[in-house]
Amino acid sequence: MTDSDDFLWWRGPQGDRPRGDRWTEIGEEAFQERERRITGRHHLPGPVPDWAEDLFRVARAAFIADKYVRRTGVRDRWTRRISLAVPVTEHERWGSATVRTHLAALLQVLTGDLWNVDFRPLTGYYVEEALVSPDDPRASEVALFSGGLDSLSWAATRSRADDSRPLLLVMFREIGLLRLQQRVYKAVERLGGARPVLRLPMSQTPAGDGSGSRLETSSRTRGLLYAAGAIRAATAHGVSTVHIPENGQLALNPLLTAARSAACSTRSVHPRTLGNLNALVTAVSDAESTVQVVNPLVQLTKGEVCKAGRDAGLTPSDLESTLSCGKPPTRRSGGPPIANCGVCFPCLVRRSGLLHASGTDDTRYEASPWADGLPFDRRADWRALQRWLLGRYTLTDVLTDTPLPPDTDPVAAFGLIRRGREELAQLLQRAAVAEAADAA
Repeated sequence: MTDSDDFLWWRGPQGDRPRGDRWTEIGEEAFQERERRITGRHHLPGPVPDWAEDLFRVARAAFIADKYVRRTGVRDRWTRRISLAVPVTEHERWGSATVRTHLAALLQVLTGDLWNVDFRPLTGYYVEEALVSPDDPRASEVALFSGGLDSLSWAATRSRADDSRPLLLVMFREIGLLRLQQRVYKAVERLGGARPVLRLPMSQTPAGDGSGSRLETSSRTRGLLYAAGAIRAATAHGVSTVHIPENGQLALNPLLTAARSAACSTRSVHPRTLGNLNALVTAVSDAESTVQVVNPLVQLTKGEVCKAGRDAGLTPSDLESTLSCGKPPTRRSGGPPIANCGVCFPCLVRRSGLLHASGTDDTRYEASPWADGLPFDRRADWRALQRWLLGRYTLTDVLTDTPLPPDTDPVAAFGLIRRGREELAQLLQRAAVAEAADAA
């Protein structure tokens, strides 16, 4: 620790107070939602093991620390030094060198920051147990459902699986995107598969820190928070695997420029991130209740995911109703009520995927990157993509940004990115035709 660290203390019950003036207290009031809506077990069919509650609490604390410590306050405007103290029930497990190493590696890959997380015993904690009934449905499969194109395609595919037990979709709601998420979920319902589909809505919106200043705009720990919530739900259902659907193209998220290396590009579903998360879960969990997180779409490009959704019965309109944007206009203060900006890198990948699968893309975007009059800064991703596609991309490039875990085949990863580049190149060709038509 140094004097430049930011110290945040996640408050426990019964007068648990920081051990010095340098600590800033954080707790349940850091979220806009009532605590029972976040941690209550009334919506779960069975008990949650202590380790899963601990993981969820650690993820919540890391998320709030990530939002409260601004990158603008550090020298390079990115790399922060964050010290976090969290109470846990399984104190001996969390305090081990193995767990601390896995957690530090996970947070560093996600955020690019230097983290030091200390643990202390959680005492006086009241648990509202689930009201277990023999008639409560237990899911056989759990998946995150964001309202994005990838999660819709996977949910549609699995809703038609030959399985009499339900599919549980864990939905992390955003206030400004509730209607979109509902609309996308109804696309799964309309397929009318024989398999029951359950929905578990969860919402965790950070509140202000009292300073009156805007919270940190990057949010690299959001994915960890969602994963921990899904893991917690899976343990209550007795499910040992959580699916986080993300096309392999964006899961790897190859850097378009050197300035976007490591955590400057989102790595929430990167194979290394999931490897670190699974290693952490294995270290803190009980053998009979452990859960592993997998990305079922890791071998597919965006276009291939779109085709899988079409094969499951989704229409082009269903796919176009989804959210893919990295910076949705509806989240922006004064922004239009549009889900996809159309010019960020995730939107460009989305455009290429829909064109590859359907030949058309009638999504309502805020802007087109090739349109005349678009501000220079909003063309940044488009220009970077053009340069990236003009250059060579080799197997070495796959390994130079965020290293792949040992169980990932780099040749397969390279083949995936190569196919994704071909889809993106087709988008550039379409754009050139559109520009020529506008010029004429």
